[in-house]
Amino acid sequence: MPRSLHDLTFDQLRELIVAAELRPAHTRTLWNTLHYKAMVDPLAREDLVPPLRQWLTKVLSDGSCSLDVPPVSSDTPSSDGLTHKFLLRMADAQEIETVIMGYPGRHTACVSTQAGCAMGCVFCATGQMGFVRHLRPGEIVAQVLHAQRILRAKGEKGLRNLVFMGMGEPLHNYDAVMTALDIICDTRGLNIGPSKISVSTVGVVPGILRMAAENRPYNLAVSLHAATEEERAKLIPANQRWPLAELIAACRSYNAQTGRRIFFAWTLIHGVNDTPEHAQRIAELLHGLDAHINLIPLNRTEGYTGTESSDTAADTFHRILQDAGFPCTIRQRRGIDVAAGCGQLKAAKQTRRKAA
Repeated sequence: MPRSLHDLTFDQLRELIVAAELRPAHTRTLWNTLHYKAMVDPLAREDLVPPLRQWLTKVLSDGSCSLDVPPVSSDTPSSDGLTHKFLLRMADAQEIETVIMGYPGRHTACVSTQAGCAMGCVFCATGQMGFVRHLRPGEIVAQVLHAQRILRAKGEKGLRNLVFMGMGEPLHNYDAVMTALDIICDTRGLNIGPSKISVSTVGVVPGILRMAAENRPYNLAVSLHAATEEERAKLIPANQRWPLAELIAACRSYNAQTGRRIFFAWTLIHGVNDTPEHAQRIAELLHGLDAHINLIPLNRTEGYTGTESSDTAADTFHRILQDAGFPCTIRQRRGIDVAAGCGQLKAAKQTRRKAA
């Protein structure tokens, strides 16, 4: 496989350029072209100096280097006018999802880190399709660059926030995700601040502890969904490998080492985890943690029979957690008409193929 230029950090790109006996200063020009300008074809930049142009032409034509500019398999804007979902096709024909979400004064991109997912969460469309492979750093970065191009073409300011909550488990692909984040946060390129980036996990304990030990400056979001071992194991098979007690201990360690708040996600499922008793158990489980709890109404999938909680149940749940002293938000569901939930667009496409 050719080496993708989008896989490389600034220092790695400089090493490649120096090894080709080019001036190190050319690194900044190429980096600016790939990441700040987000150009699909870097050779289209007219002011490339001849040595850099000649080298770039050679490595891209002889196959020693490549670019990650995945074509769009599906482009689906939501009727809400704020959500836009894309299915991007990788070089090996695997398809991944990227979503742009608009909010007052800002845009957020939800990016994928794997093709499929090994965690098997029963209510998640990606979990239902199983694991295919990890994404490379360049394939993760490519989604952010794609979102930037889309927004710029509309005259928008560009991305302000990123959530690693698309297809896949980010901490199962730890090294590639962290390399991608190094690239995304580089001030000479995309320059998205670490405080504007959230990395979600279903509870991969070694990854949480590693983030703390490495003092990674990103927001940590933990998908909880249940407050007892038995209930969580029914929803999240990974709980058998990393039990709830071990997960909460890791979260307490993360709090203590980093001093950063953890965002816990709780998908509200009617009759499964949305009673006042469930809310009280969360408060007991997270007592003493610096935590913010996000309540998310279930996005229905074909592979799971559960339904979303009623507004009344959600409001009661919300009030109990707030009364217990936890910042708590009921998240608005976005892009339901375009299957914007993780994995839903790809799953819908696979279903159509089977029916054809």
